[in-house]
Amino acid sequence: MHDLEQILEDHGDAVFSFLLQISRSEADARDVFQDLWRRLLENPRMLDEVQDPRGFLLHHARNRFIDLTRRRDSRERAHHRALAEVVGLFEEAANPDEAAFRQALDSALGQLPNDQRIVVHLKLWEGLTFEAIARLLDLPPNTAASRYRYGVDKLRTLLRPLYDEIRTP
Repeated sequence: MHDLEQILEDHGDAVFSFLLQISRSEADARDVFQDLWRRLLENPRMLDEVQDPRGFLLHHARNRFIDLTRRRDSRERAHHRALAEVVGLFEEAANPDEAAFRQALDSALGQLPNDQRIVVHLKLWEGLTFEAIARLLDLPPNTAASRYRYGVDKLRTLLRPLYDEIRTP
């Protein structure tokens, strides 16, 4: 038997953060998060053969999100709405410069294509390898690596003005 409460405590924040990142909607992230945990509570045996609970949860969270978007009227409309909606990813910062940077980073992440944003999130916030990301997203590792590279390059371009402003005395 699995200690679902401990699994939720250990991995819940990471899974919810991931859902926020891919959905760009707090409401959708909460819906998918609740659906995922409801399914686990109803069938805890899903975890019987699992070696990596976080990877398992992230994979299933992604699948639940895909199911959610498929149920919507139009996949294209859901994609545009997700890109247009900007959800704050960070706690409020006491330092105004730090707050400005967090806002700029959040905005820049929102401008990435969804497939790049997901890989960047998994690499930077979850610390996953490209092989792990590839397994999680059902991609070749080279595709995961290239999506990350393109995403980071775009972030670098989008954040360059802020960097230049900070460096200018």
